[in-house]
Amino acid sequence: MSPSEILTFIDEHRHDLAESLDGLTEEEARRRLVPSKTTLLGLVKHATFVEKVWFDEAVTGRSRAEIGIPRTPDASFTLDSDDTIESVRDAYREACEESRQAVQEKSLDDLLPGNRRGPLPLSWVLLHVLRETAQHCGHADILREQILAARQQ
Repeated sequence: MSPSEILTFIDEHRHDLAESLDGLTEEEARRRLVPSKTTLLGLVKHATFVEKVWFDEAVTGRSRAEIGIPRTPDASFTLDSDDTIESVRDAYREACEESRQAVQEKSLDDLLPGNRRGPLPLSWVLLHVLRETAQHCGHADILREQILAARQQ
């Protein structure tokens, strides 16, 4: 198996996560339906953070400050007043493309030096991102279902 084969599976979930915002209003995308800061728009914004942590910080060793992302995962769900469906989705798609480019010349055994745990093989990172993105797709499905159901009431 190659990185590009694993990326095919990751890309399916990336696509589904970005599409979870389709047809929603800005208010619906920002609606909090759980006690945490999680919103559908915030979930996609967090997924951009995930891409940058695993395919920029881990690959290059640059700090989160240098990359321009929050210090913590929790902070990555915070929506700014200028975040819109379009801007968040565009940032996510751009981060995904940058992620693909960052590892296109790498093999599964290549060690990525920039993780806080120490160097990790690309295979570990790809499987972690696959798992996390799939998990966030499940969250997005549930949030979207709740948002659409509220339209019927």
